[in-house]
Amino acid sequence: MQVKTVNESQLATAPAVSSSARVKRMLREGGKSFTLTFFVIVLLAAFLSPLLRITMNSFKTADQVAEYGTPLYPAKPRVIEYQGKEYDIYKVPLAEGVRELALYKKGRVTSEFLDPANLSAPPIVWEGAWRSLDRAWDFAPTLSNYQQVWDLIDYPRLMFNTVALAVIGTIGTLLSNTLVAYGFARFRIPGKQFLFTLLIATIFLPAAVTLIPTYTVFVKLGWIGTWLPLLVPTFFANAFDVFLLRQFFLTIPREMDEAAMIDGANPFQILWSVILPQAWAAVIAVGIFHFVYTWNDYFGPLIYLSTRPDLQPIAVGLARFNSIYGNKPELIQAGTIMTLIVPVIIFIFAQKYFMQGVVITGVEK
Repeated sequence: MQVKTVNESQLATAPAVSSSARVKRMLREGGKSFTLTFFVIVLLAAFLSPLLRITMNSFKTADQVAEYGTPLYPAKPRVIEYQGKEYDIYKVPLAEGVRELALYKKGRVTSEFLDPANLSAPPIVWEGAWRSLDRAWDFAPTLSNYQQVWDLIDYPRLMFNTVALAVIGTIGTLLSNTLVAYGFARFRIPGKQFLFTLLIATIFLPAAVTLIPTYTVFVKLGWIGTWLPLLVPTFFANAFDVFLLRQFFLTIPREMDEAAMIDGANPFQILWSVILPQAWAAVIAVGIFHFVYTWNDYFGPLIYLSTRPDLQPIAVGLARFNSIYGNKPELIQAGTIMTLIVPVIIFIFAQKYFMQGVVITGVEK
């Protein structure tokens, strides 16, 4: 049998080699983590940049929006008052560097500027076209755009209509879809698989196909010009939400239902006391889906409430406002931000349940 011997130099270099390998591995893993984080930040910035631009423009004045070369953030030109008059401040390149000076006298070839820090000093003569200079700006957001939108489109009334439609529709959606999903998940129904397949097949049916027949039915019922065509269908289950809730209910062990039945609970008590406490994540996710959909719905209210502006939600009211004030983008973007506030707040506070419901996690057995 051969015996391998290790000399002292090999023993001395072994820890150094191991330490060097660990450092290289840490650097490699750190580089991957940095690359992934950087990619996510860039992607998030690109995704949120339009929203950020809309927000900034909503705080700008009409003069800043119309003027060329203004900063991206809401601002007003920096001026100084001298001898009872206001003079704009420009960034003037001089021999000692760029300075912010007030344009005192305009000229084609040479112009005179005043030093805002020392107005008693004689004017500074600068050779060049003053129109090529950049103006100095001060950060100055304004809330007047929001006030105008509030008054022009009767925002409180539109908000009330939208909240009422969204809340009532969400209640109807949760009630109907929860009961239907509970039936498909727990009850033995003849032909249940066929009925469930038929229900899921309605997802592939385009809405344009049923638009005219549905509208005709609502006309015969005399519901046009009311909220009924938008609210009554929510109390009848839809395939997408039923599928989402059913899949979640199936992850809850049936042994819990049997234990509740032994204690004398009826099916509704089992649903309320056993199923729903463990399925709140999915229920809240369905509620958020429908609330946001109703909040942004434009086509349905436009069809059924075209003759009743007093009943229209904010999506239709804002579109009408945009067609009238299309030459004032600062007002349009202020109205857009006002429309986004409520859904964003709801998503922030319900984000935990929303993510759990989408992932469809089961309970621990």
